[in-house]
Amino acid sequence: SNLKVKADEISLAIKSVTDKFTRVNEEFTAIRARVTQLESQLENASFIDAQALTDRKNQIVAEKTSVSAKSRDIAARVSANTLALANIRRQSAELIKHEEHYRWMKALSDTANGRISQREKLMLETYIQKTYFDNIIRKANLRLLMMTGGQYELVRRETGYNQGAQSGLDLDVKDHYNGTLRSVKTLSGGESFKASLSLALGLSDEIQSSAGGVRLDTMFVDEGFGSLDEDSLNQAMNALMGLTEGNRLVGIISHVAELKQRIDKQIIVTKDKSGGSSVKLQT
Repeated sequence: SNLKVKADEISLAIKSVTDKFTRVNEEFTAIRARVTQLESQLENASFIDAQALTDRKNQIVAEKTSVSAKSRDIAARVSANTLALANIRRQSAELIKHEEHYRWMKALSDTANGRISQREKLMLETYIQKTYFDNIIRKANLRLLMMTGGQYELVRRETGYNQGAQSGLDLDVKDHYNGTLRSVKTLSGGESFKASLSLALGLSDEIQSSAGGVRLDTMFVDEGFGSLDEDSLNQAMNALMGLTEGNRLVGIISHVAELKQRIDKQIIVTKDKSGGSSVKLQT
């Protein structure tokens, strides 16, 4: 019985070894077949240069490093440009505001200085002068109409004689006898004197009416009477005599003989042979 047991054990051991051998042999066969397959593939494969691959790898790494550096540089430039853009936009907004203010100020300046195109060239100073000048002309015309028998009336010209210059202070004269309007430069000597005297009297009237109680108590008229005919002289004297009302002193400086007969109080200045002058008071 002991032999039988040992025989069974030996039989089992042999079977185990046989099975293991069979498995190992099968695995060997499979591996050999795989080796054969790989060898077949290697026969058709191209040669791989390991050094070339290493060199290519190093090149790619260098390119990556360069691209990274450029990327960082571009990022820095983008950041700087973003700040610059924000600054430009802020300054642009300020510039627009200043430009609008400049345009407003320039328009005001052009208006005040009479520099607006296709408009009357009238400076602010001239505009103020024109306003007072109109008042003077209105008062002067009261005198001129009386001195010319209702013939002449002064009219301020809206446009200057020179179209490119400042305008608004030139004068025309309206002739009520023939209905014409012409330049004061066309007036004769006597007529010009009447117009000048009327303006002087108009200025005097305007100063007194707008100066808050200021009075012009004394006025001197120098020459011009010699250019007047008899009727014109009478009209001018009547206007001047009207000014003496209210204790106003009107002095006339003239060589016209007829005035000596009309004026009682005189200061007569006579030139001496020695080159000097003598003064005589006649009352």
